[in-house]
Amino acid sequence: MPNNKRKNRGNKNKEVTMTPSNEKDTPIQDYEDDDIEEMQEADLKKLIRTLRSSQKQILELQKSLMDKIENLSRENEILRRNQNETKQLVEQETVIVTEVKNSIDQMKNTIESLTNRMGEAEERILDLEDRAQERIQSDQRKEEEIRNLKHIVGNLQDTIKKPNIRVLGVPEGMEREKGLEGLFSEILSENFPGLEKDREILVQEAHRTPNKHNQKRSSPRHVVIKLSTVKHKEKILKCAREKRQITLRGSPIRLTADFSSETLQARREWRDIAQVLREKNCQPRILYPEKLSFVNEGEIKTFHSKQKLKEFVATRPALQQMLKDVLHTETQKHGHQYERK
Repeated sequence: MPNNKRKNRGNKNKEVTMTPSNEKDTPIQDYEDDDIEEMQEADLKKLIRTLRSSQKQILELQKSLMDKIENLSRENEILRRNQNETKQLVEQETVIVTEVKNSIDQMKNTIESLTNRMGEAEERILDLEDRAQERIQSDQRKEEEIRNLKHIVGNLQDTIKKPNIRVLGVPEGMEREKGLEGLFSEILSENFPGLEKDREILVQEAHRTPNKHNQKRSSPRHVVIKLSTVKHKEKILKCAREKRQITLRGSPIRLTADFSSETLQARREWRDIAQVLREKNCQPRILYPEKLSFVNEGEIKTFHSKQKLKEFVATRPALQQMLKDVLHTETQKHGHQYERK
């Protein structure tokens, strides 16, 4: 009986069991309990090995799947985090873009406001420049009028003072004995005996200038003598130029024409040039009211202004060499005065 059972099992195995040629590639078959009982021992071992191998493959596959799932979970988490970070970055960029846009709008508004203010400022500046130009022109007209008025007043003063002689160097208080008119007669008798006897020379008025004596001033005030005619004044001054050294009681004094302050200043401006010409024996003279006269190449030349003198000197090399230093100094003086103005 046992043998028959084994044979029957063997026959049934032959009919039902498919023995795999390769254990790794053998598919797992479905066995019933009766089939398993009829299997031979070798087949059972092979089946067990196949099951174990399949179980191992399943475990490895399961592990591999778990690893993949875990990797996918990690990647999914990373992706989720990246999405969150990207979302935050997008939100931050959106906020930054909004702020930048707001800043740009503010800057545009500020620039527009500044542009408007600059336009208003430019209009004000142009208006102020126009006013300043009008004021400058008005001031120039006023200065020109003032110069003209000063010139007119100076001419009137020179006309009034034309018969006057100014005496410089008479000590204060000397007039107490004879008065200023008596001192002038003494000057004429001491220096010009012939003129002292001329009865036509009449003194109309005599006074010191300024009226009040400044005790701090060391030099005495000038004495102004008003004669009856200009002719007598010119006669006395001509004699004074010829005599050169004029004295009063042995002390040196000076006789000069009496001019307005403007004319005196203009005549002083010829002084340095006249000194150089005098050293070169050009016989310079300052004529009434403020003209320079001197001899050049045997001819008498007269100039009303320094500009005319410079134009003439430019055509005379010898004279130009003679006056180059003093004319250059005068040019520098006028340049400094212009800068100060």
